[in-house]
Amino acid sequence: MKNCEELTFPKEIKRTKQREEIFRILSEETEPVSAVDIYNRLIQTCGNSNFAISTVYRALGIFEEKGYVSKSTLMGGDMAYYEWNFGTHKHYAICLKCHKLIALKKCPFEHTKIETENDDFVITGHKLELYGYCKECRVEGEDI
Repeated sequence: MKNCEELTFPKEIKRTKQREEIFRILSEETEPVSAVDIYNRLIQTCGNSNFAISTVYRALGIFEEKGYVSKSTLMGGDMAYYEWNFGTHKHYAICLKCHKLIALKKCPFEHTKIETENDDFVITGHKLELYGYCKECRVEGEDI
């Protein structure tokens, strides 16, 4: 688990074995995962008798609706990625070759006050994606 405090299943969400397993997977992940990734982990750990991919999408929708899960899509992609909301948000650098997600240490906007032209807009959130090449995909001396 990536948070120091012990997480418990949200009380306002109906408990089912499937939702508990999806919760467990999300709370143990260190980076965003797709519904297909979650489904594959469920099959590996629990077998395929109790899970359908539609069950995963429904559970993720419920967690997202209640604010427990953040959903995002990467620029140019149509796959959604999900991450348990631990009360803070993260930004990622994305490798253009292998698509690895590398978490930034802190939000670049953390101490920035962003103002609009006439103060006619209230900012409630933001999304930032950085693109480049991870050290494994960079080859010394090669132009990328």
